[in-house]
Amino acid sequence: MKILVVGDEESKYYWDFYERGKLDGIDLILSCGDLHPHYLSFLATFSNVPVLYVHGNHDDKYERIPPEGCICIEDQIYVHEGIRILGLGGSMRYRDGAHQYTEKQMSRRVTKLKPKIWMKGGFDILLTHAPAFQINDGRDLPHQGFQVFRSLMDKYKPKYFLHGHVHMSYGRQYKRYDKYEDTHIINAYERCLFDFEDDNPKEHIR
Repeated sequence: MKILVVGDEESKYYWDFYERGKLDGIDLILSCGDLHPHYLSFLATFSNVPVLYVHGNHDDKYERIPPEGCICIEDQIYVHEGIRILGLGGSMRYRDGAHQYTEKQMSRRVTKLKPKIWMKGGFDILLTHAPAFQINDGRDLPHQGFQVFRSLMDKYKPKYFLHGHVHMSYGRQYKRYDKYEDTHIINAYERCLFDFEDDNPKEHIR
């Protein structure tokens, strides 16, 4: 299954310079947040595949302008063709505003999800906005990752953890790909295409 994951910055390749066929062959689109709702609606319209999203810390506009034709999977496990996708948006709380959480608040969200996780027998993809603590995150509070995301990977061993929030344009320390135990980690900044069935995605993500 070919999955397009996007986040943080609208891709000019798709939005500004779109040509018919660029979205062909994609089976699922996942958004890690901080994208204009019209951009997600555009992807849903021209791809004709499900577009699932979680909120970034700058997505308060979604309350007024929701992405049409897209599906919010915050605090849910969405199953697409057998692939279980757990959605947890938002960033570390660093000021007043929507979609920001303390470590304790994010942990409470995870605790409430445990019955759903148990009923589904785990999950295959963890879709978030923020990274995990000390894995491709920043040392400043706004870009610090959540420790509970590491705990989720430790316990449930999803195949993929997809996040945004730390732009690769910030510096070379922010990588597109990483791995934690059995989980492949992809930074969704702008856009990234990968095959879910690939056992060695580091060599093939683009």
